Amino acid sequence: MRRTASPVSLVLLGSGTFLLVLAALLAWYVEPRAQRTPIDTDVTTVFTGRGSYFDTLKVKTVKDEPITVTRQVRGDVADSEASGRAIWDVSTSVDTKASLPAADPRDALQWTRERWVTDRTTNRPVHCCDESPVFEGEAYLKFPFGVEKRPYRWWDSTLGATVELAYRGTKRVQGHEGYRFTARVDAVRTGTRQVPGRLVGKPETSQVMAEEWYANHGIELVADRRTGRILFAAIGPRKTLRVPGGDTDEVVLLDSERIAFTERTQKKQVELATADNRKLVLVGLTGPLVAGVLGLSLGAAGVLLLVRGRRRTPAPELSAT
Repeated sequence: MRRTASPVSLVLLGSGTFLLVLAALLAWYVEPRAQRTPIDTDVTTVFTGRGSYFDTLKVKTVKDEPITVTRQVRGDVADSEASGRAIWDVSTSVDTKASLPAADPRDALQWTRERWVTDRTTNRPVHCCDESPVFEGEAYLKFPFGVEKRPYRWWDSTLGATVELAYRGTKRVQGHEGYRFTARVDAVRTGTRQVPGRLVGKPETSQVMAEEWYANHGIELVADRRTGRILFAAIGPRKTLRVPGGDTDEVVLLDSERIAFTERTQKKQVELATADNRKLVLVGLTGPLVAGVLGLSLGAAGVLLLVRGRRRTPAPELSAT
């Protein structure tokens, strides 16, 4: 009697081994590399609220008016691929009811252009590739992958510095749960601006280098835990002018208690986060689990058949001499 391997047992054993290797690759190789900031992003987020702003036509601050903040983020794919970084070009406009229909963002109440360069894995800033402005921190247009229940340093472009966000528990946004972070910014001088003296209580002086001051009534961000995508954002900016050395606000340039993501923006952000989560769960959990269970089952079946697969063959006859 001699043993022979059944073709079926060998196929099962080979398939099981392949699936076990695949499970390990998905869990420890593919999934970590899937957690990389995209370079082909093209997202527009819109904030709305009410507040005060300086009307240059009326030459005074008007109150309780609608304010819209529109931010467009587009990835520079060519430069990102060449550098290995995530390079995003960001355009942010602050519009009033009068300027909102304008096709040219330069007609907005405020308009800024920025170029953000980050490490695709850690989300840390990378100072290269025509980055503007030079920024620091951990959280900007998104949080790092795998958001933790701890403080994060968030870059405030208006302040030109980082703000520490405190973890405040969880919050559901359009049915999707995320981690909530909050902060506030006390009034701080951010620069100077030449203005007519009469605007800041100096009518006897034709021009004054007024001090620009900035504060934020409250910052609230809700981030998806797995991807770091911001599901909800609300800010309360206040920008004012003071006479040099003064301690009171003479002119309010912009002031709102709360400007927040519109419902449409929230739904879109949740939709994108859900899709990203589905991909990460597939390669990091579902895929390895299914491949591992199936690999063990097939491998065990192959071994069982291999052990039992015996075939009796007659012993060779000895011829008489």
